[in-house]
Amino acid sequence: MTAFRPLLAWVALMLAGVVAVLPPSAAVPAASGVLVEREAYLMGTRLRVQVTAAGAGEGAEAIERAFREVGRLEGVLSSWREDSELSRLNRTPPGVPTPLSGELFGLLVEVEEWGAGFGGAFEPAVGALIDAWGLRDGGRRPGPAELARARALSGADAFVLDEGRSRVTRRAEGSWMTAGGFGKGAALRAAGRVLRAAGIESGLLDFGGQLLAIGGPAEGQAWVVAIAHPARRTEPAFRIRLADRSAATSGAAERFVEIEGERHGHILDPRSGRPMPAWGSVTVVAEDPLVADLAATALFVLGPERGMEWAAPRVEVGVLFLEQEGEEIRATWNRALEPWLLVGEV
Repeated sequence: MTAFRPLLAWVALMLAGVVAVLPPSAAVPAASGVLVEREAYLMGTRLRVQVTAAGAGEGAEAIERAFREVGRLEGVLSSWREDSELSRLNRTPPGVPTPLSGELFGLLVEVEEWGAGFGGAFEPAVGALIDAWGLRDGGRRPGPAELARARALSGADAFVLDEGRSRVTRRAEGSWMTAGGFGKGAALRAAGRVLRAAGIESGLLDFGGQLLAIGGPAEGQAWVVAIAHPARRTEPAFRIRLADRSAATSGAAERFVEIEGERHGHILDPRSGRPMPAWGSVTVVAEDPLVADLAATALFVLGPERGMEWAAPRVEVGVLFLEQEGEEIRATWNRALEPWLLVGEV
């Protein structure tokens, strides 16, 4: 545990001096091959991928395959696109069991199982609350009755999963799911599998701030990345090492809407139906990018005290809480993070 003032300017979760960040379409010699980088706009944000491959062509083709896989998953998981499978589920008549693809159904079951461990702090079926607060159209404050109705349409009971038949039933009009708390993680997991299948043993993917490290920049090394100050996003607070791990950070300072002069973050507490205050940030390091993504959202909702109760016994998930205390931050972490944390370095 420590408290301090960050000293250096840095970009949140960018490479910390291990390798240079290359411009798109660049290819330069690397220690054991060619370093290739590409970026694309997918799922509403930027996905930047750099890999070391035997040749520039092989590296570029592997990255393009990963981009195509993420684009395909966007067509499954996006709640912004009307033609996605998730959006079609969100439009199904209430009470009618709807068969889903094995991929989407499997993801929803996985998310439900992980979410159950957070005591209601993580739920994908919060669409009615998103509508009530106007988080996708500039923001507004719902009245008590509207908020109560939105809460009734949200949460674990809004959709019923029939695992025997891979069907989902929407229970009421106005309920809908978003993949905002797990979609990037699912996409990173899929992209990593594609790259590894193409023979990539060293690479780093940055998907709008969530990272996936494949191996390290060289044999026996790890990528070193910065964790941003929760309020001043261009300043570093910590550095962590990553090798065959994903790191996801959640906070309320960067994405928000302003309602009646007050800022409200984009992360909702499904239990209260209200946006989370900007208390700081939480970073999760896990082997599975979906787990890192989902857990970062859930632990931000739980907050440092209850979140640490969840994190303390974990051996497979590293967690770092950065809690704002005036102009300083208070940092706490679990033992599982210690192998990856560079304590006292910024």
